[in-house]
Formats: sequence, C-alpha cells, structure tokens
Amino acid sequence: MRTLGIIGGSGVYDVPGFEVVSRRSLDTPYGSPSGPLVEARSHEYRLVFIPRHGNGHDIPPHAVNYRANICAMKMAGVEQILSISAVGSMQEDIVPGHMVVVDQYIDMTKRREGTFFDPGLVAHVSMADPVCPHLAAVAAQAGEASGLTVHRGGTYLCIDGPQFSTRAESRLYRSWGISVIGMTALPEAKLAREAELPYSTVAFATDYDCWHEAAADVSVDAVLSVLKQNAAAAQKLIRLVAEALPDPQKSPASRALQGSLITKDSSKGGGARARLAWLLG
Repeated sequence: MRTLGIIGGSGVYDVPGFEVVSRRSLDTPYGSPSGPLVEARSHEYRLVFIPRHGNGHDIPPHAVNYRANICAMKMAGVEQILSISAVGSMQEDIVPGHMVVVDQYIDMTKRREGTFFDPGLVAHVSMADPVCPHLAAVAAQAGEASGLTVHRGGTYLCIDGPQFSTRAESRLYRSWGISVIGMTALPEAKLAREAELPYSTVAFATDYDCWHEAAADVSVDAVLSVLKQNAAAAQKLIRLVAEALPDPQKSPASRALQGSLITKDSSKGGGARARLAWLLG
C-alpha cells in the first residue's frame, strides 16, 4: 500500500471526504509538528495529513516548524509529499482560481531553519530540480481531471511574510519572470529533499498580489473566497493523486543523500547523528 503525505495550506485544515482512521500526536527531534497527523486509508492507498498552519490557523508562515513537519512525515512512513499552497499570481495568464504545478523555487526567506544537518555533520544535497517530475505529472493530470485550469511548471518565490509584498517588491519580483509568490514552500521543499521524499507543490492562485493595475490588491477575504470555490476540486485532486501514485524509488529524491554526506568520520557529529537516526539509521 502506497503512502502519500499531504501538507495542507491556507484554507485546508483537514481531509474531508476521506475515512479518517486515526489522529495522533508525534514528537520529533525538532519538536512537535503543526498538528496531529491525520491518517486516512482505502484498500488502495494511505494518506497522512498535517495542517501546516495548525487546525485553527494559528501558526504564521515564518513560525511553522518545517523540520518537525517533514520529519514527522518520514517517521510516519510517508513515501512522497504533495504540498498544497495558496499563492499570489505574478503572471496575467495565471488567473485566480487556476492551479500551478510548481517546478522551481526562489528562496527569499531569512529566518527559518532550512536543513536537518546541524554542525558536526555536513551534507549538501542537489536542489537543481527540486520537484519530483513523476509526482508533479500525476498532480497535473489529477488537477485537469478535477476540472481545474492547470499550469504545468512555474517558479514559486517564497517570502517570509506574514505581511504581503509592497507594490515595489511585487513589481520587482514580477520582473524576474516568476509565476507565483507565497510564504511556505521553503524550506519545506529543501527539507523534503534532504529526507529523500519525492515532493511536489500544488499552488492555487488566489489573487494578483498587488502588481496588477486593474485588479484589487490581495486580501485575506479574497484568498479565502477563492480557496472555498476550489475546495471540492482540491478534494478530488488529492484522491486522484493518491490513486495514481508513482513508484517513489524512481524519483531522484529517493537517492538524494547518496554522495551528499561530507563528514565521513562516524565518530564526529554525535549529537547531529543522534538527531538524524530517523533518517540515517
């Protein structure tokens, strides 16, 4: 039975429509994840869900314990991760309500723990192609089958938040040719790669940030309104992805640590090695 991890973003705090078999709290070497792990099963697949911002949306993007969330997923037997994210569109043709299957990221965050490899144990994983192409293809097909307008590929620029961009920032980022802007995909994608978990971001455009002269500036009400409209499609998308999960061993992520660990002396980095027992054994 294949296991899919779902990290829910703004407006996605549970897995309605799925038979929940358990909810359990899980401690990790990095503290507690954003909320209890919700497990749902069918005869074909197993889902493990974490609400990124907590069940009551009380965790701001810069304070999410990304390390604990990814570690908890790995400890719970998750084989690959589908991340759901609300984003601002930075391109005219990505209309609010559209879905973008991201394939690249730009990291503009400044105050987040972005690696599992603490001093004493050094590793450098490749992030050239940070998204699993097989999982992304399945996500795109599922989005189209769910009736969504899907953009295959796009660059996600991640800022700290919790404030939205200034107009000058929005125009600058747009000049870089990015597709969408959000606050949560990083370091999430980097940590998933270090944990050797195939990862894909499904980004739901909710607004045009504040660069668009003819559209209203982004607001929380606008974001939640679009997410509510897409709720049923998102639920169907998750089910279709779970039913068509690719083989995780075919993903480049499954071999991310091969040749990446530089600290070869096993007598060094004792504390770091102990914290990584869930990953390195």
